[in-house]
Amino acid sequence: MSRGEYKVPGGKLVAAEVEVVDERLASVHISGDFFLEPDDALEKIDAALTDLPKDVTVERMATLVKRATADAHLVGFTPQAVAIAVRRALGRATGWHDHTFEIVHPGPSEPTMNLALDQVLLEEVGAGRRGPTLRIWEWSGRCVILGSFQSLRNEIDSVAAEELGVQVVRRISGGGAMFVEPGNAITYSLYVPGSLVEGLSFEQSYAFLDDWVIGALRELGIDASYVPLNDISSPEGKIGGAAQKRLANGTVLHHVTMSYDIDADKMLQVLRIGREKLSDKGTASANKRVDPMRRQTGMAREAIIDSMKDHFRARYRTSEGELHSEEIARAGELAVGKFSDPAWIGRVP
Repeated sequence: MSRGEYKVPGGKLVAAEVEVVDERLASVHISGDFFLEPDDALEKIDAALTDLPKDVTVERMATLVKRATADAHLVGFTPQAVAIAVRRALGRATGWHDHTFEIVHPGPSEPTMNLALDQVLLEEVGAGRRGPTLRIWEWSGRCVILGSFQSLRNEIDSVAAEELGVQVVRRISGGGAMFVEPGNAITYSLYVPGSLVEGLSFEQSYAFLDDWVIGALRELGIDASYVPLNDISSPEGKIGGAAQKRLANGTVLHHVTMSYDIDADKMLQVLRIGREKLSDKGTASANKRVDPMRRQTGMAREAIIDSMKDHFRARYRTSEGELHSEEIARAGELAVGKFSDPAWIGRVP
């Protein structure tokens, strides 16, 4: 009998105990701190999953559980959460506690070097040469970071950027542009194996990988929440945004930039933020969308980062790490050869 668990972001814990005989699920028992009515719906869930092949997909199991509970009320969990817990019990998916996360917090780097390190560390985790890693970024220069698929001329006022000394760069993940100055942003990246988000849709993985930082912000007194698809927000305004990049083998880069003390006026001189982008945000002004963490907490940026790292250490198994010399060398090559190349920066003119 093997056991797997899955904690629904903002919801309840689902546990699965599974016994495999002759390549099939001979016995399945679901439990957890969720709510379910009527009581006998739990037996229907177990029965729906019993005798399935051990390589059954999350999608197939979720469909069967949904069918079995069509007349029931599931509170704090979903059919997919049940399926993910079963997959973890089968060793096909992993949870946070199956890994040791290395925390890396190097000194300030040029924008292109920070972006290059994202590619290098993602590839190192994907190749098995590095374990799952949390990296905190530090900046040595002012920049605006385009998403991989954004148009340079549509998003950036290049004249204003040059006048203000704002470097324009492009990252490997999608999403929107981010304006960053040293000391005014908190940025981190998670590099994790695909098994950690196995069974989750692309959209669901954002909430799952953001769950720890929501908890960290709430410890600081910020009423933070996840807003689909990729925003972290509070009643006072948007705090930050996330983006992802995945390798063919499933390895995930999930990075987040949060506003500590943004200069909204300067940001709006560089970024072209049109009314269409703001149309579903409930505001007509971009500088009213973002509410800096400095104002909400009154804390120094370094103290907030230390608190975030402490929260991550308290939740998961961690070790203190550093960048390897080979990683730094490779990132240095990419910073010059790719991320400083006008052809890359202007890949979408």
